[in-house]
Amino acid sequence: MNLDIIVVYMQRYKHGHEYNFVPPITGIHLAALTPARHRVRVIHQQVERVDFETDADVIALAFFSGFAPEAYRLAREFQRRGKKVIAGGPHVSFWADEALANGCDAVVIGEAESVWAQALDDAERGQLQSKYFGTPTTLENLPTPRYDLLSSRFFAPRVVQATRGCPFSCSFCSVPALNPGFRARPIADVLRDIQYDNFKHWWQRKVAWFWDDNLTAKRAYIKELLRAMIPLNKWWLTQASMDIARDSELLDLMQKSGCIGVFFGIESFASASLKDANKRQNKIAEYKNAIEQMHARGIAVMAGFIAGFDGDTRNSIVAMAHQLNAIGVDVPFLSVLTPYKATPLYDQLDAQNRLLRERGWQFYNGYNVAFQPNHMSANELLDAHRELWDTAFSPAQIAQRIARNAPRLNIGARFLSLAMNGFYGVKALRGNAPLDARQMIAPTRIGPFVGQTTRPSGEFMQFVGTAMRVAASL
Repeated sequence: MNLDIIVVYMQRYKHGHEYNFVPPITGIHLAALTPARHRVRVIHQQVERVDFETDADVIALAFFSGFAPEAYRLAREFQRRGKKVIAGGPHVSFWADEALANGCDAVVIGEAESVWAQALDDAERGQLQSKYFGTPTTLENLPTPRYDLLSSRFFAPRVVQATRGCPFSCSFCSVPALNPGFRARPIADVLRDIQYDNFKHWWQRKVAWFWDDNLTAKRAYIKELLRAMIPLNKWWLTQASMDIARDSELLDLMQKSGCIGVFFGIESFASASLKDANKRQNKIAEYKNAIEQMHARGIAVMAGFIAGFDGDTRNSIVAMAHQLNAIGVDVPFLSVLTPYKATPLYDQLDAQNRLLRERGWQFYNGYNVAFQPNHMSANELLDAHRELWDTAFSPAQIAQRIARNAPRLNIGARFLSLAMNGFYGVKALRGNAPLDARQMIAPTRIGPFVGQTTRPSGEFMQFVGTAMRVAASL
């Protein structure tokens, strides 16, 4: 049986992506779980066209809520052409009946490992069920992701997962509902994936990007993993909670094992907003020191900030652009509060009748507003976020971050800071801001290549080479 796995994407910037850094692990993980008798392809719609004339018997669609309109368009089109469509991912897990009513023949609810082979067997026999309920399982003996099926357009193709789940319960996060508990893979399996080296460029063989929600949550495990990684001489980056700054032994191991970047979900500079977010692990007074601890070991800090908590005003949102530079953030990620299903935030706003139900799923992409804010209108919140975005990624702000922080970073971290600030800086200079969902083309008219880039990949490779030389010289 022939299978196409499509990782769905809808354009999120006015002019698309100039460069493509890293693929989600979903498609290549699902491909690795597919029994060998099936021929499988993985299509990332962000960088590849969807072929409606495919010879695939089954189409698997993976997507989150913000991309649901495009997923349903694809599902209906493939179903019209006689293909069997199986959908999965965060959105489908909580809106299964909606997916089944919009062109999907079957849905996988929850984690796929326990039911994926069965779903394919049923499809092969012509007995596909409408719903498959995956259950959380041990992470032992998971295969290496199918990196060989990735498009060459991704800069850092080696995405790795060592753990699943998170011990914290942030109000806006659906991870506790999707991936309950906290589980870790055998260290030998993780090392095997990190050592996969069949990539074209040397930096692709050098970098491992951990696709974990909180890699450092289990201290004994992560310390054992990092000790084993030291001889591999890789560069790696991940997401973690800020409390790691209090563990000097862990930070030293991160440095020795080649860490070049850590993402912290800082979210806000207001204590009331952190309380709303249930971010009890974040202490505002400790932000600057936590980042200083990373910089002291040459590690770059990427940090997430969210606009739209109940205590936020336009002025407090815009002010974050200067505050994040003041505490030493290397690369900011700036999003809008989004009420995903199965989160305390969704339940709260639903109970308060503050969900903007007339707004479609394209408003749930992290860059648009799907609820009624407390101190402003939805449009005012969007305008404040865009002003924050424009200010934070202005040439002056980027130059300030790089000039102050880069001399303390290791070579890989310098490159990370230059490349990612360059990614957002180029967008700001070109006016390529996040797309306003109110102005999006109707989903039924979106073209087959919604993730089209605006520069050829060859120019990106030249940019990479230049950035690497600059990073090494700082």
